[in-house]
Parts: sequence; structure tokens; C-alpha cells
Amino acid sequence: MNFLSNFILLLKARYPIIYIVTSEEERVEYFLKYMVKKHLPRAYYSWDFIEGFKGNPNDKGFATRNPLEALEFVDKLTPETAAIFVLKDYDNFLNDLSVTRKLKNLGRTLKLQPKNLVIVSPELNIPDTLKEFVTVIELPLPTYSEISSELKRLMSSLEQQISEKTIASLSTACQGLSLERVRRVLSKIIVQYGEINELSPALVLEEKKQLVQQTQVLEFCLTNKKISDLGGLENLKSWLSIREEAFSQDAITYGLPYPKGVLLVGAQGTGKSITAEIIANEWKLPLLRLDFGRLFASLVGQSESRVRSMIQTAEALSPCVLYIDEIDKAFGGRQSSGDNGTSNRVLATFLTWLGEKVSPVFVVATANNIDMIPPEAIRKGRFDEVFFLALPNQDERKAIFKVHLQNVRPQTIEDFQVEVLGSLTKDFSGAEIEQVVIDAMRLGFNQRREFTNDDLIRAIQTTVPLARTKNKELRRLLEWSESGNVTLASKQTK
Repeated sequence: MNFLSNFILLLKARYPIIYIVTSEEERVEYFLKYMVKKHLPRAYYSWDFIEGFKGNPNDKGFATRNPLEALEFVDKLTPETAAIFVLKDYDNFLNDLSVTRKLKNLGRTLKLQPKNLVIVSPELNIPDTLKEFVTVIELPLPTYSEISSELKRLMSSLEQQISEKTIASLSTACQGLSLERVRRVLSKIIVQYGEINELSPALVLEEKKQLVQQTQVLEFCLTNKKISDLGGLENLKSWLSIREEAFSQDAITYGLPYPKGVLLVGAQGTGKSITAEIIANEWKLPLLRLDFGRLFASLVGQSESRVRSMIQTAEALSPCVLYIDEIDKAFGGRQSSGDNGTSNRVLATFLTWLGEKVSPVFVVATANNIDMIPPEAIRKGRFDEVFFLALPNQDERKAIFKVHLQNVRPQTIEDFQVEVLGSLTKDFSGAEIEQVVIDAMRLGFNQRREFTNDDLIRAIQTTVPLARTKNKELRRLLEWSESGNVTLASKQTK
């Protein structure tokens, strides 16, 4: 059931107070006026704090700067008069005792009358005392057809002719943006380039980047990492390679559902973070990084709002890769948090979205401590696969050395004994091997010479790998990896 059909149903069923979560006031008013005209004839009134009521010349400006009087206006009309009252940003006054009491009274009386109060706000902020009386619905982002119609209207007003193909590609590019943002980005394109053409869809990405910045919990990341930058992990590479074109139109036509994502579990430095960057770059998708810590805002209700905003933004930029680093810390904080259940609600909302999402958002989550993650978070349906990234074996360590030496000394890579280096670095992670190469280069640079294989050996000998200092945690991870509930990222583990 779409938004309009659901809303008409609520009105006909005489739901007294309806709360619409959206920042698109104009679009809501368009829907309501269309509905009043075509489906459910009623008087229409709109109120905001600055200008009071609008919609009826006799009542224009009534209840200006007076939210309680705005509610009392409803009593002025006879019980038989059918009407819709739209209250903008009214959530700011819901904690006022007089307003709360009046809404409760109206909630009881309006059930017997053809009248409805509609609160429109970008934030969901309902006190517990009113939850029984208020019905919440969300206005979805504009559909493809809505965006296409808006583009055609704009092109007609500008007397500019563009092909149906450009309209189609631009409508697809604009999906996930509000109509106001669509208008704004098109105006920017016209001012900057003088016209709308086949190159315009690529420019929409810049507007979507602005969306990311405004969430305060997402970061738009640029990456140039390639699959060749990752040594070892052949099982994981093969799995990703099979899904490389999973978001293409050919895959959609074939009937394939979008992949949901992967959970990468392993010790620090085993390649989890770089894998997320590689996926985004190899699949030619935007990379968004989620900071779970920022989701848990200090103000009550803000955390839930932020997670919804995050989800909406990620879907707006889809297809994309959503990278969540150390998701285990988010679940670990839930157990000791004294935030009146906010953490639990936020994580529950996120997990529900993971399981139910149909949008092309590929989630890459990483974790170091599997004990912190509840079983419901890693069951099938949340992620397509859970991979365990063990410390690299000798063959993988050789491959990692080759990758890093190839990057810094491609002309002289044959001068290095990677076989020996791989043997000497047992218990080293990929990140620690990279640091060994850097330390060896510093030794050579300090003496104003090229670094050598001996420098690498010296750097190895002065390095104490994390696995030796955190042997207990590593053993626990290995035991878990042998449980059979996880896929090994490497072909060899010994």
C-alpha cells in the first residue's frame, strides 16, 4: 500500500492525530490537497507558528505564535464539518502540559467527527503520554515517476528540450533525493553549465555527497584500493569476484536479488578494513563509512532519528557500500549502557533494516571480538556470509610482502628474499608486515641508501606482533572459527 492509499485509509477510519515524518512540507501539502480534491472532500487548514492558520480567508493569521489556540480552533467548527488541520513543526510544543492535555481531549472527541489533525515534522518526537493517541507514518522519498514528472515540468518551464533517455537516466540518478533537492541540483547544473544534458546525471553525485555530510554519522570515502593490494584471502576474493556485477542491470534482468553484505571477523590488521575499500573500488560503488558512536546522541529521541536518517541516506546513494568498522563495540556498549534503552532501540532498528532491506546497499561490517555480537546479528538473512580472517599463513605472508615491496620498489623486488621474510614473520598480521617494510625503509633512508633484505630482517626482529601479546583473544577467535558457523577467508589455515 502506497503512502496516499494508506493516508486516505487512516482518514476514513477517523484516526484523530496523524504524525507524518518528513522534511518535505510542500510535497505533503500537495498530496493532501490532491486527496481533498479527488478522493475525500474536506476543508483544508494549515498552521505554522509564524503565520498562524492559512487556507480560509476568514481565519487567515489566526493563532499566530500560539500553539494552544491552534488546537482550540478545531472546536470552532461544528462537529459535522469535515476538515483536515495540518500543523507544521508542532512536535516542538508536544511537551507543553496544556498542549498535551488538549491533544488528549481532541483525540477522544475527533474519533466521533470527520476531522483529523496532521502533524508534519522532520523529526519524530512524541512524548510517552501521547503515543496512545498518535499514529505515525513516514513519507517515502519521491518515486521514479514523481521525479520524472518534476524534471519534465522543469524542462517545459525552461523551454528546453532533452531526450527521453536523458530524462530516464537523470531520474534514476536523482532517486533518493527530495523534490526540493532535485530542483536545487538541477538549478545548479543549469547555472554552472547552461543546460541539462547526458552528462548531468554524474553531477547529481555531488548533491548526494552533501546528504552524507549532513547526517553527521556517515562519511563519504574515496578509495583507489585494488584487489591486487590484498595478499592472500583467496576464498574471500573468489566470493567477491562472483558478485562483482551483482548490482548491474543484467543481474536485475536475470532475476538475482541484491547481495546484502558480509561480516568480516578477525584480529586487528588482517585486512578487514582494506577489503571494504577494495569492494567499493572494484565494484565502482560509492563508499560510506558509518560511525556507530555518533549514532548514540545525547538527546533523547535523537539517536533513533539519526539511524533513520542514516538508512535513508545510504539508500539514497544506492547502489553503494556501507562500511561499519568494529561493529562489535556497538553491541558491547549496549550491555553496560545506562541510556534508558536507546542503544537497544537503535541497534534493533539497524538489525531489522539489515534483515529486511531490499535496496542495493552492500554492508561490510568488521569485528574483532565475536563474543560481543549477539547471535541474531550474524544469522543468515542479516549478512550473506560471515568470513573469518585468520593471521596469514606463510604463503600469504610472502604474498603480502610482494604486494608492499612491489608498491615501493617495483624495479628491484627480485633483490628481496620473500621466502625468508615469510618464514620469519610467523604470527604477524598483514598490517604488521606493512609496518616492517616501512621501518626497513626508514633504516635505509636514515643512512642515505637503499634499504635491503637485511633491513627488513632487522625490522622483523624488533617487532613484537600483537598476536603474542593478545594470545588469549586470538585463541578464542580460532576456536570460534572452527565451530563450522563461519567461512574461512583463506584457503589454507596452517
